[in-house]
Amino acid sequence: MPSVMGLIEEREVAARQRVESLRDELDRLGAKLEEAEAARDRLVIAKETVSEVLSEAVEPEGARVSQDARPVEPEPAMARAVPGSVVPVRREGLDVTVLPPDYQRIMRVLADRERSGEGPAICRQLADMLDLELVPAKIEGVRSKAKRLAARGWLAEDTPGSFSLAVSRGGGS
Repeated sequence: MPSVMGLIEEREVAARQRVESLRDELDRLGAKLEEAEAARDRLVIAKETVSEVLSEAVEPEGARVSQDARPVEPEPAMARAVPGSVVPVRREGLDVTVLPPDYQRIMRVLADRERSGEGPAICRQLADMLDLELVPAKIEGVRSKAKRLAARGWLAEDTPGSFSLAVSRGGGS
């Protein structure tokens, strides 16, 4: 009959082997995760770069061409966004209607906050005001959109993660 100490030692050896095996698997998965994150980051950067180039280089629908062959900006009412379109850099004459619908909703919520005298909003508050489920994925989606709007001059990021309408915007919706 085996001794109790012998049985415990056998189980200890098996447990050590299992721990070592799991550590090796964790290292392998960590390396794969780093590779996947790097690939994702490269795609995000590429997408943002292409969006910026397209928003600056693509002639807006309805634009007229002047006699010296330079495009003339369309009337603001002529430029309307559709879901999935890029966020243009804000410039004089552009109205929030050029923004994709989700971005327009963020602008409306912040304009309402400004009108009611409330200060800047953090992304969790924005997600709540947009009637989104308060889960990390939804909040991060709002953060991404708000940061894109801030980067393109539509919003101001007063403190990290806190957004309000850009000063030059004045009103809102």
